[in-house]
Amino acid sequence: MDQLDPNDLAILTTAMPADTNPSGDIFGGWLMAQMDLAAGNVASRTARGRVATIAVDGMAFLTPVKVGDEVSVYAKVMSIGRTSMKLKVDAYRRLRDSDAKIRVTEAIFTFVAIDATGRPRSVEL
Repeated sequence: MDQLDPNDLAILTTAMPADTNPSGDIFGGWLMAQMDLAAGNVASRTARGRVATIAVDGMAFLTPVKVGDEVSVYAKVMSIGRTSMKLKVDAYRRLRDSDAKIRVTEAIFTFVAIDATGRPRSVEL
């Protein structure tokens, strides 16, 4: 996302000590989970129902997140197919004593709309 759109903000949280790896930085899996939650919320709203993550492409961690950082995750639908959709997801950190947001990572998440039995269904727009 070149320009942050407040309408695309899907999750805003604070990184806590329980989320750290052995080096004391925030665990990459925690950050990826936040991104998946954010994207899943947007995908469910878009599909008007249950969705499942089927792929994550292009994730690279650019800078570490520290305990106490505010983490904001932005998710935007990029394309919609018959049963699936791709979302661009960007994560940023903001130090507690700063207004500047620093990009932490980005990725493309692919979701498929599923029915009550877990089978793919059409995305309802």
